[in-house]
Amino acid sequence: MKKKILAVTIATALIVSCFTSCDNNTSSDSQASQAESSTTVSSDSASSATDISSVSDSKTSDSGSDSDKQLTADDMFSDRDLSGDYSECTDITLSDSTASCSDSSVTVADGSVTITKAGTYKLSGTFTGQIIVNAGDSDKVQLVLDNASITKEESAALYIINADKVFITTVKGTENTLSSTGKFASSDDETNVDGAIFSKSDITFNGSGTLNVKCESKHGIVTKDDLKITGGTYNITSASQGLSGKDSVRIAGGIITVTSGTDGIHSENTDDTEKGYVYISGGTLNITSGNDCIDASGTVDIKDGTFTFKAGGGSSEKTTGDSTESYKGIKADGVLTISGGTFDIDTLDDAIHSNADVTVSGGTLDISTGDDGIHSGNNTVVSGGEINIAKCYEGLEGQTVTVSGGKVTLTSSDDGINAAGGDNQGVGGGFGPDSFSADSEAKITITGGEIHVNASGDGLDSNGDIEISGGTVYVYGPTSNGNGSLDYENNAVITGGTVIMAGSSGMAMNFGSESTQGSILASTGNASAGTAVKLTDSSGNVIAEFTPTVSFRTVVISTPDITSDGTYTLTVGDSTQEITMSGYIYGSGMGGGFGGGQHGGNGGFGGGNRPGGNNHGGFGGGNPPDMNGGQTATA
Repeated sequence: MKKKILAVTIATALIVSCFTSCDNNTSSDSQASQAESSTTVSSDSASSATDISSVSDSKTSDSGSDSDKQLTADDMFSDRDLSGDYSECTDITLSDSTASCSDSSVTVADGSVTITKAGTYKLSGTFTGQIIVNAGDSDKVQLVLDNASITKEESAALYIINADKVFITTVKGTENTLSSTGKFASSDDETNVDGAIFSKSDITFNGSGTLNVKCESKHGIVTKDDLKITGGTYNITSASQGLSGKDSVRIAGGIITVTSGTDGIHSENTDDTEKGYVYISGGTLNITSGNDCIDASGTVDIKDGTFTFKAGGGSSEKTTGDSTESYKGIKADGVLTISGGTFDIDTLDDAIHSNADVTVSGGTLDISTGDDGIHSGNNTVVSGGEINIAKCYEGLEGQTVTVSGGKVTLTSSDDGINAAGGDNQGVGGGFGPDSFSADSEAKITITGGEIHVNASGDGLDSNGDIEISGGTVYVYGPTSNGNGSLDYENNAVITGGTVIMAGSSGMAMNFGSESTQGSILASTGNASAGTAVKLTDSSGNVIAEFTPTVSFRTVVISTPDITSDGTYTLTVGDSTQEITMSGYIYGSGMGGGFGGGQHGGNGGFGGGNRPGGNNHGGFGGGNPPDMNGGQTATA
């Protein structure tokens, strides 16, 4: 951002002190808008020291959606975007189907009010017609809404044909409405005007009043450039998209409620892959959408804010969705990054979805979805924050899934964490789950954090490898013998951290022989949910203690306290078993550790070959009972 020259700053300040026409709300609006935004930027340069209405807001970076670049508030917003200040207004008084204004830059004719020059214009009253901005290429126009109500039939209530940039500022304590009724008529200049507010130029919404936007047949707010919201309260109801910015949608503050027939927020630019992005650094967003709540052809970068999203009727409407449609919470073709904020997401389709990478490094996410909680086509990375997925088909999914920090708690009807790769544009889960095959690049990596998985399918499932070197992992489930708590195609290595698993026996697996930390896979017999499990060493010290919330027939326990030559006692309810390690892996499961019965039938692990030649009997058999729900682990 450009720094303002000191002399211009002083000159402008002197001029501002002379203005009196619109000063009543300037200070309060500015303070309220800034309070709503957590963003701080440098001041704008001034294009004129004699007319504050033509003050230039510095051009912000329109690239910045490159996946290698971290966007900042300085890239996204200027001082004027954020301030909501206005002064030296030209008054436009609206009255039914006409209006009055003494300035030559405003013409009133044929049910339209047309603004042709840079400046600040205050609109008040009720108008049936259209407000048009058709200024010069370098002109900046500010529209101050002071209890203005504008309704246009078959077109946009506000139509911005040309300007460098337009600011829409709502006055504190006022309620304003811009509405489009009926079907949109064809335009003579081949412009597809299709929003209650339609702009061919950059447009910023700020201030601290209320703006209601209604569109019966098309979109709410549309711009062919950048769309920014930095303050105020917005209630948007539209038959199609709520907010649409071709180059970008950027939000730094405000309270925004969108009820849309299709996408809530949409940014798409097929001409420039570095555009078509969404950037949010603050504000409160409540979106109820017929399709995606947020959809971007580029990147999505969310740094802070409070979000309540419901897409496609929510997770409870799973059987009613159209598999050719998308009903996601947040969707990006490019990189999707969440570093802060509070989220309540209820979606028919994936809650968080990227065709590239997803990174969560902060924030609190409460998710309920009919498909995946978090899905990426490439890499899913969790390094911080708290993710609570109460309902999903699969919890975390990507070609690779990496957890290095934060806390993840999830309940899934299929796999808890799945490294499989792939891309699903439509609805998975009950409509048609993602189909994947073995993939040498697929990998689950856990180096830190805390993970709690309650899975009806596989707990940790990789079509390639699994590597755990830190963190704490609890997996409870599955109860069916067609899945396992741990499932991998190539190799699974544990070198650190704590892993506790309790599930069925039919497909049970242990970590592989390349592991350098002790891991025990043992049969427990038919144990019901709530049965206490404890592992002690030869001195009676407790190595692990937990109470699975589902029925189980096997446990996997790995901690740094399990040595390659130690002797341990496993207690499950009233039953005990002595385990003597000879190497780091005890019980290979599907790799040769089963004995005493067929998979899925009676019998435990007893008699299977153990590393180092140990042959230890397992607990008695019995088919596992039905799953008795629950999610939290006790250790």
